[in-house]
Amino acid sequence: MIFRELFASAGSFETFLKEDEDVNREKTLEIYENIFLEEQLIEKIKKIDKPIYVLAFAEIWCPDCMINVPALQKMRDINENIKIGILPREGNEAYMEDYKVGGKTKLPTFVILEENYKEKGVFIETPKIVRDIVANGNEVEVIVAKRKYKKGEYITNTIEEILAIIFRK
Repeated sequence: MIFRELFASAGSFETFLKEDEDVNREKTLEIYENIFLEEQLIEKIKKIDKPIYVLAFAEIWCPDCMINVPALQKMRDINENIKIGILPREGNEAYMEDYKVGGKTKLPTFVILEENYKEKGVFIETPKIVRDIVANGNEVEVIVAKRKYKKGEYITNTIEEILAIIFRK
């Protein structure tokens, strides 16, 4: 199965939310409702002038998905050229094989595709700034960064990384 077919079988953000009726759904919506972007970032999102497909492998119970999937939806709210399709990891592991980190599939995995469904790049699990702090920071820096991340304070970093992939030549 190719990306076009996978995307056609994928669900929306609303479908993703329906996977849970309790705390995971509430947390995801809370993150989504508290995303506020600076005008400069909004303008950059608006500059996307052709369809971009984001095939997201995500699960509602996953903390990183609760943070980063709402970032995708916020981008979609700003620019309808951004099309989102969400698939569960379960049953789709074979399609995630190329994106493993340390031999494991990570959630979320966002495969960013051009309008012809050709892969442009991938965002995996967390923004680079968080990975760098965890890899290089002292214990206090890591704890503080993880707390901020879980509250959605690095969502703009996620969006900026996705935009960098979209605008990559």
